Amino acid sequence: MAVNYLEENRLFQLDTNNTSYIIGIVDEENFIGHVYYGKKVRQEDSSYLLRISEGPFVPSTNNRDRVSFYDQFPMEYPGNGLGDYRESAIAVETPKGANGILVTYDSYEILDSKPELKGLPSTFGNDGKTLVLHCSDKVLNVKVDLIYSVFEKEDVITRSVKVRNEGNEEIYLTKVMSMSMDMDNDDYEMITLHGSWARERQIDVRGIGYGKQSVASNRGESSHQEHPFMAVKQKTATNNSGEVYGAAFIYSGNFISQVERCQMDTLRLSMGINPEGFKWKLDSEEEFVSPEVVLTYSYNGIGQMSRNFHDLFRNHLIRSKYNHTKRPVLINNWEATYFDFDTQKLIDIAKESSKLGIEMLVMDDGWFGHRNDDSTSLGDWFVNEDKIKGGLKYLVDEVNKLGMKFGIWFEPEMISPDSKLYEKHPEWAIQIKGRTPSLCRNQYVLDLSRKDVRDYVYEQVSGILKSANIEYVKWDMNRQLTDLGSEEFYGDRAGELYHRYVLGVYELQERLVTDFPDLLLENCSGGGARFDAGMLYYSPQIWCSDDTDAIERLKIQEGTAMVYPLSAIGSHVSDCPNHTVGRVTPFETRGHVALAGNFGYELDVTRIPEEDINMIPEQIEMYHKYNDLIREGDYYRIASYAENNECDCYMVVSKDKSEALITYVQVLNRPNYRSRKLKLAGLNPEFEYVSSDDERIYGGDILMNAGLIIQNPWGDFKSKLIHLKVK
Repeated sequence: MAVNYLEENRLFQLDTNNTSYIIGIVDEENFIGHVYYGKKVRQEDSSYLLRISEGPFVPSTNNRDRVSFYDQFPMEYPGNGLGDYRESAIAVETPKGANGILVTYDSYEILDSKPELKGLPSTFGNDGKTLVLHCSDKVLNVKVDLIYSVFEKEDVITRSVKVRNEGNEEIYLTKVMSMSMDMDNDDYEMITLHGSWARERQIDVRGIGYGKQSVASNRGESSHQEHPFMAVKQKTATNNSGEVYGAAFIYSGNFISQVERCQMDTLRLSMGINPEGFKWKLDSEEEFVSPEVVLTYSYNGIGQMSRNFHDLFRNHLIRSKYNHTKRPVLINNWEATYFDFDTQKLIDIAKESSKLGIEMLVMDDGWFGHRNDDSTSLGDWFVNEDKIKGGLKYLVDEVNKLGMKFGIWFEPEMISPDSKLYEKHPEWAIQIKGRTPSLCRNQYVLDLSRKDVRDYVYEQVSGILKSANIEYVKWDMNRQLTDLGSEEFYGDRAGELYHRYVLGVYELQERLVTDFPDLLLENCSGGGARFDAGMLYYSPQIWCSDDTDAIERLKIQEGTAMVYPLSAIGSHVSDCPNHTVGRVTPFETRGHVALAGNFGYELDVTRIPEEDINMIPEQIEMYHKYNDLIREGDYYRIASYAENNECDCYMVVSKDKSEALITYVQVLNRPNYRSRKLKLAGLNPEFEYVSSDDERIYGGDILMNAGLIIQNPWGDFKSKLIHLKVK
């Protein structure tokens, strides 16, 4: 059984194939304690780990030290205002301004199926069970359900929370974390992902000092700058060994991920909606549901944590029909033309692309309203026939005649001040009355908390999709939220806008994928500002970064792949000098790096050198040869350019370990050095593999324990693929 209640010891034990998570109920007041999370253990009395035989003793025997008990006991879901001075998981304010909540245990349920989270993306289809701890604060008459779902094969526990007001007057939630977990410190370090536009998800490893260490977003999206993920690892842990605890948030708005090192040298991990700017009015009999956190534990290093996340997201989060299928090789016209294009230019690109084996043309920004730059027309989702002569259907039909699919770009969440929509409905822009609203990229954000706005946006987008044979949508969002004000939610509901905005985005995308089930949706936000697990519930792939330079992408894609499967990463070959950094890299290297994701092109095939043109059919053949392996296989990090500043290497191994693909990039060559020796991972030590590099036969054991010799290419930014196949 994945979930067991040890009644005699009042312990709940959640078991996956390799891990155990244990919760204990203590004292006649039913305090909920976190007992253990780690390598799988037998079911026996582990309650001694709560240290309740040590002072300060539980309140029923020692009420004089209740505050000290609250401040040291390993709370499973800590409240606020009553004596636990560590970070709370839930905070409540009454109409009279009182603060304080204590969540204690009432009863439990073990469910055979995983409940959906209303209005929110969440995992599905667990083979195990779901534990619901029904809890409450009896003074406030607030019910709190702590929900744990077990994914046995993936070694994952998911957590979420439901809060219900069963009192007679409203209350205000000022914080609802989706997860809190107390544990002893064992000289751990914290891993987070930080960045900015064009350099998203850079890996940051830091020691954990006393006090609070966190990453957070208050931008209305998960953001370029921080990421809704954290891990805690032993200092000695590597990619292949050591203890690692990972947490990822299935949410696309404001978040906080925090580790607090406390006075007793314990750690409190917490993750959830950022409480800054959050205040949710909960009327009598109303319920609030928190987004879901994915927890995984690995005793085989960072790499196993990553593979657990990858398997969970591929098998139990991404719903698209394209999840386990090869996606079309596309060419996007953005870096080829920017706003300077018309029907004929796009057809010319499509004609050349079709000859080379490219399978889809995507028309990016600039096809609607009177948009010839980024200052106008967002919200006016009607075709500019001065550009798209003959209309959209004519263009799509012409592209289809070439044997290619057609895709289109939208930015449905935004509105330009220079637009017919803003002229008619200026109140639809998020803004604070009496204050001049702030522009970013010459645009405002539509108030998607309003149903009338959502309905209008959806009608416009769906109308375009119904007008022609459009098989792919790139959904973009190019600015953060500011000036938080709404005509719909104001006064004592003003603090709901951030979260209601995200719920509005989810509702729109749910309608889209429901009404157009064959549509391939790719999410984007100025590149990778909303590359998060919440978006994967609606789209099987996300544009990773606007920085398409192959060398910069090594670091961006390494950080991304720490959490997300390669099948979710949008990665394209672009022109050189690169439009972001001006770097010139070989076309071959650009293709090898872009292979670690959903392959495509961002360039003008009518203008690039003949040598590069001739390589495109080879790259597309390479994509078709290896994509099944890359999409479904296990990812292993071998060397990191972000760490060594010289080379990068990663590999993907099939589930049955019969084949593997190694990608090696020599960023900077070294003078007067011999060849590199890299120890591989993930192979079967008993198998013999034939290498495509030298046709030699290698034992899996020697490749992993002794290593593979890779000759230094001549020059910088050179790369190679090595395919291993069982003899």
